[in-house]
Amino acid sequence: MTEAAPVDEGGATPSTPPVRRRPRGAVLLTIGVVMLALMLLLTLLGPVVAPHDATRTSPDSLAGPTAAHWLGTDSIGRDVLSRLIIGGRTTLFITFVAVGLAVACGLVLGLTAGYLGGWVDQVLMRALDIVFAFPVFLLAIAVVAALGPSVPNLILTIAIVYTPTLARVVRGPVLSIKRWDHVEAARSVGVSEFAIATRHVLPLVISPILVQTSLTLAHTIFTVTALSFLGIGPPPPNPNWGSMLSEARQFMELAPLTVVGPAVAITYATMTFIVLANGLREFLDVSHR
Repeated sequence: MTEAAPVDEGGATPSTPPVRRRPRGAVLLTIGVVMLALMLLLTLLGPVVAPHDATRTSPDSLAGPTAAHWLGTDSIGRDVLSRLIIGGRTTLFITFVAVGLAVACGLVLGLTAGYLGGWVDQVLMRALDIVFAFPVFLLAIAVVAALGPSVPNLILTIAIVYTPTLARVVRGPVLSIKRWDHVEAARSVGVSEFAIATRHVLPLVISPILVQTSLTLAHTIFTVTALSFLGIGPPPPNPNWGSMLSEARQFMELAPLTVVGPAVAITYATMTFIVLANGLREFLDVSHR
């Protein structure tokens, strides 16, 4: 026979204090934030922490690790570690600025198409479908080849190829949210459509756009380094991880660290954004808390 629940003097059963559950994804999110902070700290302090001038050559070409050159030197005697650190600044700068521009364009286009609907939605989505129909990497190669290899052109290219994906991520939830009761209530009391879209609809799509932005950052790291590897990235003398791989591939047997260094950096940066995206997705998914 089970025991009856204790009853207080007033005859009411005392309620059990709620158990605070740790949101899923908190561990992944913390790991991703720490990895991102370390990467940004190292690259932002690049000129301070880099042991040598990344563009200075020396007679010691393809030298192994020493006290002066921890990762050795490349084919013309430049310090590999210094080039990794400074190259990270270039790669991450292009990545963040390009994805930021793509997110801004995706938010505007996706919110406009989803909220207004009708012919506006059809025109915008069909235009984006034209860009979306091409493979991202092939489209990036075509655009950079047409515009010329430079940092501004590379940023513009990345923004163009990833805007359709981000716009679709925004448009989907907006189509549903604009019919919710609080939106209809705001419309019934005379709130302007622009205010409804920006104050009542847009904040509710922040969660999916944050997750997609993290994934886009991971994809962009690969795209930027791959374009640089093919020789259509930022021009020299400024180093970047893709061009370092391209220059070192023919000497990988003589000086493997010239390849391992940028390969590890690219992998670390990509994994950072993937871990961050997975952490954000689980942390912000209230249905799993």
